[in-house]
Amino acid sequence: MNANASLGAAPVSQSERIVIIDSVRGIALLGILLMNIPYFALPDPAFYTLTLMHEMGTINQQAWYIINEVFDGTQRAIFSMLFGTGIMLFISRLEKRTTGMVPAEYFIRRQLWLVVFGLFNGFVLLWTGDILFAYGIVGIIVFAFRNLKPRQLLIAAGICLVLGTLREEVDLYRDKNTIKKGESIAALDTTRIKLTDSQKEELDEMSDDKKKWDSVSMQKDMETNLRLIRGNYADAYKYVNVETTKIEMIEVYTSIWDILMFMLIGVAFFKMGIITGEAPTKIYWWLFIAGLGSGLFLTNNWLQYQVQYRFNWFMYEKNVPFDYYNISRTLRSLGLFGLLMLLYKSGWFKWLFALTRPVGQMAFTNYLMQSILCGLYFYGIGFGMFGKLQRYEIYYVVGVVWVIEIIWSHIWLRYFRFGPLEWLWRSLTYWKRQPLKR
Repeated sequence: MNANASLGAAPVSQSERIVIIDSVRGIALLGILLMNIPYFALPDPAFYTLTLMHEMGTINQQAWYIINEVFDGTQRAIFSMLFGTGIMLFISRLEKRTTGMVPAEYFIRRQLWLVVFGLFNGFVLLWTGDILFAYGIVGIIVFAFRNLKPRQLLIAAGICLVLGTLREEVDLYRDKNTIKKGESIAALDTTRIKLTDSQKEELDEMSDDKKKWDSVSMQKDMETNLRLIRGNYADAYKYVNVETTKIEMIEVYTSIWDILMFMLIGVAFFKMGIITGEAPTKIYWWLFIAGLGSGLFLTNNWLQYQVQYRFNWFMYEKNVPFDYYNISRTLRSLGLFGLLMLLYKSGWFKWLFALTRPVGQMAFTNYLMQSILCGLYFYGIGFGMFGKLQRYEIYYVVGVVWVIEIIWSHIWLRYFRFGPLEWLWRSLTYWKRQPLKR
C-alpha cells in the first residue's frame, strides 16, 4: 500500500459521528437480546415449542406471543440496515481522504476481521446464534452495490425479498412433496405390493421427518441438550460445535437474501436521508402505519398456525399453504423503524436516545458482552441456570443485562474514545494501534 495514499485513513472521530444512528443502533442491539435470550436460557427444542415444558395456556405463552408477534427478527433487521449505513460511512470517508485501492483494502480487512470475531463468538464464547460471521461476508457483497442510486438499491432489496421468499416456498413445497409421497407409500398394502428401493427411501425420509417432531423424540433431544449445556466447557462445546457449524457455514447461504436485503435498504435510506432523520415526517408515518399494520396481521396468522399444530413442524409443513415469514418480518421491521424515527423527530424522547447512544457506539463490544454475560449465567461453566427459569422469567435477565450495558457504556465512554472491542477492531483494520483514551 502506498504510504501517501493511506495517509488520511483513520477511524471516525467523535465529531463525525451521527447521533441518531448510534442511538437507534443501541436500541436495536438491546432489542436483539429479546429474541436471543430463549436460545441462551432454554433447551433445544423447547426454546421454539411451548408443548415440551407445558407452557400452553400459561403466562409463558403470553410472553412467547408478545415477543414473537412484535419483535421477532425486527431488531436484527434494523441492526442490518444500520450496518449497511455503516459501510457507506466507512467507505465514503476513506474515499474522500485516500486514493486508489486504499478504501477497498481497508474495508476488506475490516470485514475479514469481523468474520474472525464471529467465529470466536460462535466457537469460543459458545453462542450458536452469532451474526458477525454472516455480516463479514455479506458486507463484502454490499460493497459492490454502494454506488447505486437509492431507487436501484431499493429495487435490488426487493429482488432479495422475492428470492428469499421463493427459497422459503421451494423448501416448504419440497417438504410437502416428501410428506405426500411418503404417506401415499405408507398407505400401500405391503402384503400384496413389494416396495421398490426408491419407495423405501422416500418412506424412510418421511418417517424420519415425522419422528423428529413427535413428543418422545423432542423430549429426548431436550434432555440431551440440558445435560450438555449444564456440563463443563467440553460438554457444551460438543453441542455448540455442531449447531454453530451448521449456522455459520450452512445457514449463511440460506439467509444471505435476508441480510443483504436489509443492508441494501440501509444504504438506500442513508442516501435518501431517511435513516438520519432528515426525510419528511410523512415517510416515517407511512413506514409505521403500513409496515407495522400489515406486518402484525401476517405475523399473527403465522403464529396461529404454530399454535394450531402445537408446534409440530411436520404438521405445519403438511398443511400450511404459504410461508410468508420473510414478508411479515420485513414489514414489521420497517414499521418499527418508522416508529423509532417518529419518536426521535417528536423531540419528546430525547432522554431515550441519549440513554442508548453510548450503547450503540459500543455495539460490537456490547453484542459480544451479551454472549459472555448470558453464557456465564446460564451455562454449566458459570451459574448453570440453563433450563431452570420459566420463559417469562428469562426476560428479567434481559432487563438486568440492559441495565448493565447502559451503565457501563456511559461510564466507559467518559474516559475512552471507543469501546474495547471497537478499539481492537479499528487497530486491526488500520494495522496500527489506535489511541484509546480521551
